Amino acid sequence: MVVARVRPRTAAARAGLARGDRVLAINGQRLRDAIDFGFHAGEETLALTVEREGAALTLPLERRGADLGVELEPPRAGEIATCANKCVFCFIHQLPKGMRRSLYVKDDDFRLSFLHGNYITLTDLDEAAFERIIEQRLSPLYVSVHATDPTLRHALLGRPRVSAEILPRLERLAKAGIRMHAQIVLCPGWNDGPSLERTVFDLAPLQPRVATTAIVPVGLTRHRERLPALRSLTPDEARALIGVVEGWQQGWLAALGSRFVFLADEIYLLAGRALPPARAYEGFPVVEDGIGLVRRFEDGFARAIARRSRPAVRGPVTLVTGTMFGPRLGALLRGAGLDGDDVRIVPVPNDFFGSAIGVAGLLTGQDIRRHLATLPDLGRAVLVPAVAVRDADGVFLDDLTPADLGRDLGVPVRVVEPSPQALLGALGRA
Repeated sequence: MVVARVRPRTAAARAGLARGDRVLAINGQRLRDAIDFGFHAGEETLALTVEREGAALTLPLERRGADLGVELEPPRAGEIATCANKCVFCFIHQLPKGMRRSLYVKDDDFRLSFLHGNYITLTDLDEAAFERIIEQRLSPLYVSVHATDPTLRHALLGRPRVSAEILPRLERLAKAGIRMHAQIVLCPGWNDGPSLERTVFDLAPLQPRVATTAIVPVGLTRHRERLPALRSLTPDEARALIGVVEGWQQGWLAALGSRFVFLADEIYLLAGRALPPARAYEGFPVVEDGIGLVRRFEDGFARAIARRSRPAVRGPVTLVTGTMFGPRLGALLRGAGLDGDDVRIVPVPNDFFGSAIGVAGLLTGQDIRRHLATLPDLGRAVLVPAVAVRDADGVFLDDLTPADLGRDLGVPVRVVEPSPQALLGALGRA
């Protein structure tokens, strides 16, 4: 494991660990990956076997608190277990050609599920991997279920060579005490209706080990040549689904003490229905999957406005967002007394992936640039959501940077973290 960063005044810094060091072992235990590092680094006194510039050395480390102060480099593409399935709804299969190579990597790695919340299918998990998950208590894991009917799941996963049956795998992990979050990508005409009901009622007996089941709508781009025929959820179907799921939630809340099944925010927005209150998300355990993200943001915005006065915007500012959240964001700002003279909300249509994609996280630099170039006045600055920019090198999906946009548009382009406090702070500084 290669050290990416050592934070000052931490246990790792005091031990002399440095950026670029390769950590080979801890207390004599050889390391395979970051999970082994975390597993073996739990003792108070550690001896790190490190390779530095070709030489091996041992660094004694005394832990003071939970955080060692070291960050490890992420695994390279060749070190990640990739997905052998060809899911009919796979977003990666819907990417156009010519994008950077890393975007086409389909991971199905239980280590990334544990470390970062990536969803895995469990189809290629061998016996050694099962044993390691159980031995090292790698919990929670995030599992792409989609259907519990073996034949249907096999079809949804693109008819892989290995068995696609999911329930025995989930039952084994549940019996071993591994906590899991299940996901269903809902494809109308495939795994909705009675098939969806079967899936969630097959999973419910595994609660609390299968802690939640998230239902998210299929995302379809315009790049689906030679791919299976799929369609998006309609507003009427979204409204009907909300009614059905709310009935299930009431029953499970009484029987299990949890609502168990949760719908993605997109489904409520598509249906034009109010989102559930914060308490209905039971602590937001899968918010990164788009389950309660809007509710948490809107409630946080209201609290932030209540704690502080209306931010003084020194001039008109253009605020970029996706078409799905644009109307709600506009309503929030108007409610805070920020009208179009202060902040212009610009929901940018997604021409790159297609109009069916309305989330801000999939906006490209070229779509933002193209759309904003048609507007007469962008004001003092353009604010873009950080979810559209890759953290590692600050680029959009199409490799344009905020600096590129600023140069082409003639105004500063600033990246804003997706929190109410960050947004209000950015508006006040603009």
